[in-house]
Amino acid sequence: MKHFDNTDEIIDWEALDDPQKLKELLPLLKKLPLVEVSEVLESKEEEIILSVLDYFEEEDQAKIFTGFDIKRQLNFFQKISKRRFSPIFENMPSEDRCDLFQHMVQEEQAAILPYLTKPVREDVIRLSAYPPETAGGIMSTDFATIQSSMTVESAMAKVRRDSPSKKMIYYVYAVDYQMKMVGFVSLKDLIMARPTQLISEILHENFVFARVIDDREEVARKIEDYDLLAIPVLNMKDQLVGIVTHDEAIDVIRAEHTEDMEKFMGIMQENADLPYMETSSMQHFRKRVVWIVSLAAIGIISGLIIHKFESTLETLIILALYMPMVADTGGNSGSQAATVIVRALALGQIKPGHWLKIIYKEFRISFLIAICLGILAFGKVLFLSWETSVPDEYTLYQLAFVIAVALSLQVVTATCIGAGLPLLVRRFGGDPAVAASPAITTVVDITGLMIYFSVTVYMLGL
Repeated sequence: MKHFDNTDEIIDWEALDDPQKLKELLPLLKKLPLVEVSEVLESKEEEIILSVLDYFEEEDQAKIFTGFDIKRQLNFFQKISKRRFSPIFENMPSEDRCDLFQHMVQEEQAAILPYLTKPVREDVIRLSAYPPETAGGIMSTDFATIQSSMTVESAMAKVRRDSPSKKMIYYVYAVDYQMKMVGFVSLKDLIMARPTQLISEILHENFVFARVIDDREEVARKIEDYDLLAIPVLNMKDQLVGIVTHDEAIDVIRAEHTEDMEKFMGIMQENADLPYMETSSMQHFRKRVVWIVSLAAIGIISGLIIHKFESTLETLIILALYMPMVADTGGNSGSQAATVIVRALALGQIKPGHWLKIIYKEFRISFLIAICLGILAFGKVLFLSWETSVPDEYTLYQLAFVIAVALSLQVVTATCIGAGLPLLVRRFGGDPAVAASPAITTVVDITGLMIYFSVTVYMLGL
């Protein structure tokens, strides 16, 4: 790995493995942003990492370590002494510290706890009690609190006293003596107010909050919708127990998007969230094979339909030439509709109770698309098959019209299926993403063949 420093000199950080050059590179390494230091060190041996970390302040050590992948964090923790690791662990952001603690086995958790200070130990145990999919599971306890009866000057003094252990003071939360939240002020409010002014005079009493049991995706959506830097998290007694920051919300949205995309493409979920190159071929195989094999088995129905209409294909060989076109168009239409609906459900723009309006809307959209594609298919058949021989009782124009009608009906039905299946799955409490491609592609392939041959037999009187 090579980086440029601010003098545009290329630095080969692989030389860190050489104890002789390590001391020479340490001053240059310290000039880098901490996130880049994490990138440089992540692949190094534990001895090299410790040698470099010793050159940084404890708070910066924790920031560098937090930048490691969770698998590397666990590996590092397992190979060094717990006494040496405890300062790094204590200075990590509380939500990242809790995440690492939850990934440890019970014996590892018991091994690190004795080396932690009492406040940190209690904080880790408390946060670890919340399921990771909830607001409590992703919240941070790094926040500043004040009382509404304070003056601005005394409130600022308290924030200063708290700030060394608080990573998020854009908002300062006002609580009563039972830690019940009564409002908040921004750092700007404190700076612009008179020193003698009471906090109660500048307090924002109407505020958005989340409960500890709220789904983390809903919390991230609130942060996005209200354009917040952080959202307070309250327990059922309205006591302030933590905050979820905007950067944590971004991580949640990214994780949920990845999960939805994997479900959308029929990839099984696994507990270990590893980068692509670090995931073995066998793990990729296990994640993908179930859906693909299952849908391939269901695809036998397509073969049965074709077998049933074998005599029709023998009479009109030209029909076989345009079967892929009808199937592909239907699959594309269904997947496109499913993508739109799944996204709208994820963003809270529609609800399963709106299904009648949604299906009607998608019907109108698909009808217009079907007209365009039907005209295109009619012209395509005439252009590509003008030299193809057809039975005397039929004309190429008749066949082109039949294929165009079948394709148009396939577009409409595939779109309605693509829109309807995610709504149906959500209605029964499932994840709508699992009803999308490739499941929809298989379903509309089957319905498309039925429509194709049924329309042909009916319109041509076969």
